[in-house]
Amino acid sequence: MSGANTSHATALHVASFDTSGSDWLASRVRRQIRETPDLPRPGGGETLERWRALARFGAESLPLVKVLEAHYDALAILAEAGEPRPPVDTLWAVWAAGGPTETVRYDAHAGRVSGIKPWCSGPQGLISHALVTVAHDDRRPLAAITLAPGAFRLDASQWSGPGMVGVPTGEGHFSEAAARLVSAPEFYLERPGFWHGGAGIAACWFGAATAIAERVRRSPGVSKNPFCAAHLGAIDAQLTAAQLMLRQLARDIDRQPQDSHRYAVTRVRCFVDRVCRDVMERAALALGPASLCTDAEHAQRCADLQAFIRQCHGQRDEQWLGEALHQAEGAWTL
Repeated sequence: MSGANTSHATALHVASFDTSGSDWLASRVRRQIRETPDLPRPGGGETLERWRALARFGAESLPLVKVLEAHYDALAILAEAGEPRPPVDTLWAVWAAGGPTETVRYDAHAGRVSGIKPWCSGPQGLISHALVTVAHDDRRPLAAITLAPGAFRLDASQWSGPGMVGVPTGEGHFSEAAARLVSAPEFYLERPGFWHGGAGIAACWFGAATAIAERVRRSPGVSKNPFCAAHLGAIDAQLTAAQLMLRQLARDIDRQPQDSHRYAVTRVRCFVDRVCRDVMERAALALGPASLCTDAEHAQRCADLQAFIRQCHGQRDEQWLGEALHQAEGAWTL
């Protein structure tokens, strides 16, 4: 552990997530964490099982998988850093996105973090700890932070869209929150697990897309309307291709866990992003406008997925792939 003040080390394990309240998300998250305290680690031989679990959560609810994936990702990051497993009654988030409003800094002398961090997601009071990239000595190391009352406040007032509204997201305001640095300053971005975890996000998207596709598959219109059946056939082809790519990538990661597999991960994320968009468009065409106007669960899932897949960097990633491919030979040989 780098730059930690030992007087605050135990404080990181004091706060456990709030067990009060009866909203569905909080209750469902608590139950899942009790039933499955951890998932197989990426690169540990069961990467596909991890992604299957994430896909199931994604098919059930994107706000649910948003919270659970972050928690399981945090556990994997801590394990990759050689840290002990946190207490089972804690729930973790990972906040590493930046932005123009970011001011969060780590004070090594005090072992505290203060400032603003954009793009923080998770119900306040449910999330007990977070792994956060912070400014320290002209670098952006990862800090483990306790989200204690009075030391952290989430301002989600600027979130205006309908997508992912079930998970509060906005600026995190830290005020001398107890913290310690995790591993080396460049650990978060340089570890292989950074890319392996990015592929896990694609599994979340994939799961939600299968739930939307299932809505089409069950539609009576498939047997009555040839265009509806054609859209379902196209959806099947897309999802099957994405399924095969995810399975192959999981095998490759397990065979070579120390490799980032950046090229394959980026390719899978770009493809699953496009598949999700195609599935949503075809589902709307196959089911008609009523599905997005009167089926609240389906309409919300589509809005959630539309927002969630924008975690993909789209054409920026495709540009990187194209430039890398330009130097390759035999890229498409069977």
